[in-house]
Amino acid sequence: MDTTSTNIGCAAQASGVSAKMIRHYEAIGLIAKPARSFSGYRTYSERDIHTLRFIKQARNLGFSMKQISVLLSLWQNRTRPSREVKNIALQHIQELDEKIREMQAMKATLERLARHCHGDERPDCPILDGLAAP
Repeated sequence: MDTTSTNIGCAAQASGVSAKMIRHYEAIGLIAKPARSFSGYRTYSERDIHTLRFIKQARNLGFSMKQISVLLSLWQNRTRPSREVKNIALQHIQELDEKIREMQAMKATLERLARHCHGDERPDCPILDGLAAP
């Protein structure tokens, strides 16, 4: 193997993406099937590792696999208009804002239930009652 390619374990370590996830990304077509060595092992180039890092960062920011696929396509297209990328980011921000609102509502409900629970030896528990309520 030459210095321009590496095996899946090294690619996983260099990119921060597990070998299992690399195989998954290949299976769903998010990344191209890698080259194979003479003995049949997957080999990854620096460009492949760079792409895996891109995917990892996008996942860390909460983008969906579909969004990441579009972002990868735009990233690889040097003639793309940046407004397309910005639109995806702004849409994702709206989705995150909605999730934040939902999580804040869940937190407030749990706080209210916990405030009303005595937390003693008695069996009555407003938390369990709240979970059982329709």
